[in-house]
Amino acid sequence: MIDIGLRNTFTLATVALFAVFFSLPAHADSENFGDYQVRWSVLPSTFLTPEVAKANNLQRSKSIGIVNIAIMQKNENGVIKPVTGQVEGKVSNDIQQVRFLAFRRITEGDSVYFIAQYQYSSAELLTFNITARPSGQRQDMPVRFAHTLFND
Repeated sequence: MIDIGLRNTFTLATVALFAVFFSLPAHADSENFGDYQVRWSVLPSTFLTPEVAKANNLQRSKSIGIVNIAIMQKNENGVIKPVTGQVEGKVSNDIQQVRFLAFRRITEGDSVYFIAQYQYSSAELLTFNITARPSGQRQDMPVRFAHTLFND
């Protein structure tokens, strides 16, 4: 049984974590797939407070980035809501060194996110190849985007 205080702390930390993810418009984007949408954001792990990182079992370092993926679906009323599913992917640098991303699902209330951490060098251009698939669907939703992070 989880202590109520601990649960509330975790909930607040998770909400703060994902508020950071989607409050950085320069680092976030999306792609539409009919009634579905894949949203992503990329940020240095040092943007997280130590408390939020600890509560979500994330490592903070000047050389670790975080990629966050959300699968969204438009319902019959036109409202876009997060859905569960699967996310996998890899990241490559400009000399085609590939690293596979280990995504983990975080569910908090109605929110569902898939996050992975990866190593980077400051000013390194990285290309992300991500495949998302909503639960119950057969069609993959591939997204490709590039991003450069700089050390603080």
